[in-house]
Amino acid sequence: MRKEDKQAIVAQFGKYLQDYPHFYLVDVEGMNSEITSSVRRKCFQKEIKLVVVKNTLLHKALEATDVDFSGLYDVLKGATAVMFTQTANAPAKLLKELKTAKVEKPELKAAYAEEGIYVGSDKLDALCSIKSKNEVIADIVALLQSPAKNVLSALQSGQNIIHGVLKTLGEREG
Repeated sequence: MRKEDKQAIVAQFGKYLQDYPHFYLVDVEGMNSEITSSVRRKCFQKEIKLVVVKNTLLHKALEATDVDFSGLYDVLKGATAVMFTQTANAPAKLLKELKTAKVEKPELKAAYAEEGIYVGSDKLDALCSIKSKNEVIADIVALLQSPAKNVLSALQSGQNIIHGVLKTLGEREG
């Protein structure tokens, strides 16, 4: 490969690293074309960009950023693919889904999600439990709405009680 081609690939990965806040490094060694095609299709459906890359070029792209990715350098061995995503837990959920379908590869090597580095396939459950921005917003809205609903409910039930008491008192005097 020519030096210009390598520089273009490093630059392209640098752009991906800027455009996508989260990425996963996965082992794709030994995957046949049928599994590869299926994984690519599922990634596309879940808005995950799957790119196979040479480890040395990815290493250079990671070094060229302002973020310290040194914790990821040790896993850059063998056949590596990168899953770029806007949603931190989407690739983890996809990898877990593939595991339950008895697909051995791709396997998680490491991930950079929510500004944290996770190394090893044993971190898959932790990555699945990371909430996306939209999930966190939905939780906050639900928490904020809950007290307001309780107050309204209490006021409405209190209104019925007060009305009943006044009605009973009004009937007694008559």
